[in-house]
Amino acid sequence: MNRKDEHLNLALDFHKEEKQSDFDNIDFIHNVFSEINMDSVDLKTNIAGYDLSHPFHINGMTGGSELTKKFNQKLAILARETNTLMGLGSLSIALRDESTQDSFKIARKENPNGIIFANLGADKTLEDAKKACEIIDADGIQIHVNVCQEIVMPEGERQFSGWLDNISKIVDGLGLPVLIKEVGFGMSKSAIKSLKEIGVTTIDVSGKGGTNFAKIENSRRTNYKYNFLENYGNSTVVSLLEAQEYVKNTDIIASGGIRNSMDIVKSLSLGAKSVAMAGRFLRLVNELEMEAAIEEVNNWKYQIKSIMTLLGAKNISELQNTDIILINNVREWAELRNIDVKKLANRKK
Repeated sequence: MNRKDEHLNLALDFHKEEKQSDFDNIDFIHNVFSEINMDSVDLKTNIAGYDLSHPFHINGMTGGSELTKKFNQKLAILARETNTLMGLGSLSIALRDESTQDSFKIARKENPNGIIFANLGADKTLEDAKKACEIIDADGIQIHVNVCQEIVMPEGERQFSGWLDNISKIVDGLGLPVLIKEVGFGMSKSAIKSLKEIGVTTIDVSGKGGTNFAKIENSRRTNYKYNFLENYGNSTVVSLLEAQEYVKNTDIIASGGIRNSMDIVKSLSLGAKSVAMAGRFLRLVNELEMEAAIEEVNNWKYQIKSIMTLLGAKNISELQNTDIILINNVREWAELRNIDVKKLANRKK
């Protein structure tokens, strides 16, 4: 089976599993007197220089085969009909094999006026990035960093030096917004600092809890399994805590294990400018007819507005001043990393 198809089918299969989440270790203090009306809540946000009507988008996930072309087509239609930014899966295969390019180009064909991001690994050059963006007439590019996935992948890379230099050259020379993203293993404060030092302004911390590429790649191995890496990495919540020093001057994106609208609101309250989802969108277009999928996405918007109304937050800026209580292992992590949990619990003026 084509590796891209394997990834897709395994991602769909693994997303059926119920997961515990660090999002359950965040509580809001109930706001008895909201004093706002729901129709006054504004969901607009801005990432990578683009104004978005709502604070969530489709994360890059697939492309490179006939099966994944069908999924990209459905995702692009869903993005068009709900005015949602869309990222594509890695175009590295499209750089090597022109016959696969249509599986990515279909997104622009179906959504000619939408915001669409290309995707490549951090091992690729500036010229590679330019070519990937040209193939789909991209509005920007996601550069993914995925050392753990490559280590577990049977045919994965083993050379990881020079990634920061590659990213720096792409940021300086591409002429389009560049978004750096993990693939589900999270980020630390030091990783974000390294990216900031080379001029990166948009970062997807992508923590563990969602699509588990260690588990996906491990399931593709016939021997010498890496079972011990299937729970490796930092959660999305922990990664957002690690990013606290940078949320005021960086477009931080949360992804990884977003289960529902409350998880989206919690991510935004911790400083994310937008929340990216792959598995949830993948399941929508796999399990529902397009009309029902569109209705579901629009319902997420309604639910986010509802929760923000409950919290008395008219916009995302106000939401990020809402008091947050951290409990259990998330609080322990924060305290050990010198992240001020009392400050987070007493933000509301």
